[in-house]
Amino acid sequence: MKIVCDTHVHTIASTHAYSTVLENAQFAASAGIKVLAITDHAPTMPDAPHIWHFGNMDAIPDTLFGVRILKGIEANVCDYEGGLDMDVGMLRGMDWVIASMHEPVLPPADRAAHTRGWIGIAQNPMADLIGHPESAVYEFDHEAAVRAFKEYGKAVELNEHSFALRPGAAENCLSIAGLCKKYEVPVVVNSDAHFAYAIGQTPNVLRVLAEIRFPEKLVLNADADRFLAFQQSRKAARAGC
Repeated sequence: MKIVCDTHVHTIASTHAYSTVLENAQFAASAGIKVLAITDHAPTMPDAPHIWHFGNMDAIPDTLFGVRILKGIEANVCDYEGGLDMDVGMLRGMDWVIASMHEPVLPPADRAAHTRGWIGIAQNPMADLIGHPESAVYEFDHEAAVRAFKEYGKAVELNEHSFALRPGAAENCLSIAGLCKKYEVPVVVNSDAHFAYAIGQTPNVLRVLAEIRFPEKLVLNADADRFLAFQQSRKAARAGC
């Protein structure tokens, strides 16, 4: 299986990342990536860009080096009721919205709260993709949450960066992917790149998917048209809310 869209990538606008939009797009093209989503952190993260960054993303061309560029955001889950830290009007206009739990924004609580938070995000029409749910820091009821993701039409991210950064990532990725297979929930395999050379590089996640014989048809970003159809349907759903 080959990943042809990378839909979780950071730029120097998030100051713990080290490549520009142009550098990311150029490397993506060399790596055979057809669609690239620029998804810097929403403003409540300590080193996130100013809100104007997201309001001015139309300045970025829709295509660079032959790569389709999506103007997105990694929004922060800001409470355990499914809230996000970005104005709804702004989120309506984004191409792609990832919803992620980050410790500097949302202090970890307990399993019940984490589960409630993810179910709340499933119900939040502004979220397209469940961001890096593999971390054991936010332990949750995988089955209850995946069933909610299915019910409310969300995709689930399987995040390569988690394997190096987040405790419990390998085991949790296996569990979550297995449940996505069981309930036929679409997944997106992403690099979460913080430097251009990581774009499209997802060997650990692909190994997990191969181990459980995960259906290629459920991997949205193994096919550009499949991913873009989902992305456009989610953008239309947000615009209509």
